[in-house]
Amino acid sequence: MEKLNKPAILVVDMLNDFVTGALGCERGRAIVPATAELIDAARSKGIPVIFCNDAHIPGIDRELKLWGDHAIAGTKGAEVIPELKLSDADYVVPKRRYSGFFQTDLDILLKELGVQTVVMTGLHAHMCVRHTSADAYCLGYDVVVAKESTDSFTEEDYKIGLAYLKTCYGAEAYTNAELIEAM
Repeated sequence: MEKLNKPAILVVDMLNDFVTGALGCERGRAIVPATAELIDAARSKGIPVIFCNDAHIPGIDRELKLWGDHAIAGTKGAEVIPELKLSDADYVVPKRRYSGFFQTDLDILLKELGVQTVVMTGLHAHMCVRHTSADAYCLGYDVVVAKESTDSFTEEDYKIGLAYLKTCYGAEAYTNAELIEAM
């Protein structure tokens, strides 16, 4: 694997409601240690860590009609899980749709940081990670996936998500060890 070109770690929806709360799943809990390891390595190398977090408005946001109330802005469910130890040096981009880019300031933040490559982590490979990756690709960023730090509700959804990212955006999936060495 080649050295990553000006990377940032994007952490998608690693929130209380996605890991242990309203939409919590065992597979989300399982990626916490690997995600923490990758984030800590990035921080130690001065690589930006950006949390793209659902922060919904109750009774308004379309996603709530499909998924029920979850990650309501200002609630405990919308907070980053404590195991990832949100740092003052990290960035938080609230989102109200699947993509971390849709009507947020993520693109301008990445441009101001000089980022060329986004390393995708979090939940769910076939939904929010997928849509964030799509917008990243369309905006000209290189997309790679941290395979130990990304997952979905089911193994099938995870495999579908990774296959889609590779086919449509050329996004290769790498282990933490490979990514840490390439940072």
